[in-house]
Amino acid sequence: MKKIVIGAAAAAALSLGMSGAALAQRNNAAAGASILVVDTDRVMTECTACRAAQTALQGQVQQAQQFAQGLAQPLQTEGQAIEAAVRALAGKQPDAALQQRATAFQTRQNQANQQINQREQTIRSTQAHVQQQLGQRLIPIIESIRASRRAAIAVSKSSTLANDNAIDVTAEVLTQLNQQLPSVSVTPLPQQNAAPAPAGTQPAQPQPQPQGR
Repeated sequence: MKKIVIGAAAAAALSLGMSGAALAQRNNAAAGASILVVDTDRVMTECTACRAAQTALQGQVQQAQQFAQGLAQPLQTEGQAIEAAVRALAGKQPDAALQQRATAFQTRQNQANQQINQREQTIRSTQAHVQQQLGQRLIPIIESIRASRRAAIAVSKSSTLANDNAIDVTAEVLTQLNQQLPSVSVTPLPQQNAAPAPAGTQPAQPQPQPQGR
């Protein structure tokens, strides 16, 4: 039994040694490569911050859909009632009350569309903010890996037709991104404030107008 255990341990050690040698060969190959490949689609899908942000964004989208449905249902009911009242006139001119009702309905419909559009714009802005935060950290990480491997260029895997796994550094990029950016702010892009006037600049003073004689 003892020999079997020792033999198994030796086999495991040999296996680890071979894995280490293979890993060293792969790292050496990547270190000497002039091109590195990064699966950016995988990074943007699997990174810790990406998954959390995607979950939060899906929640915002669902809330926006529920909000739109809540506005649409009473408007649909009111619109159908107005259409029925107009059909009942059989071509006659609607009275002032029905005209006012139709005008109020149109106003409510326009307001609802504006509110829905605002929520959609907020979600798009939030998506852009998330991508901005990821990009601001992802690009320097890829550049750092490229420099450390002495590669000439790093390209996205989606832009290649075929590539060797030895030059794929996606796992390393993912590890560093998760360490450096464990989370992002799932909020709209910050508003750009107007640039302040340079120091020492005084506002233009009104020129005195000539007095009439």
